[in-house]
Amino acid sequence: MEQLEALRKSCLALPETTERLSHGSPAWFVRGKKTLAMFADDHHGDGRLAFWCPAPPGAQEELVRTEPERFFRPAYVGHRGWLGVRLDVDLDWAEVDRILREAYRLVAPKTLAARVV
Repeated sequence: MEQLEALRKSCLALPETTERLSHGSPAWFVRGKKTLAMFADDHHGDGRLAFWCPAPPGAQEELVRTEPERFFRPAYVGHRGWLGVRLDVDLDWAEVDRILREAYRLVAPKTLAARVV
């Protein structure tokens, strides 16, 4: 699946990021601990191909309000401000990379986060 491979490439390009299954789906972790992103393919029949990641305060609400066809509040982690990003729509992979770098800076130790522009 090309979206998964592109997402994997973006996540693994970030320092000390690894991949493993979490709840049956690919997920990426910083130093094997903090979750950077989770892949979701029709999660509990929601019909979406997407990923979930942490987002800065207020970002989830703003993006879901202004672009609900591209962004959503994911199950389980949405109440903590995580952002759902659809992969089954016309994508700007540069934007996806920016979202992932922002998520990385939120969860990575300061020394690693400082390495990501």
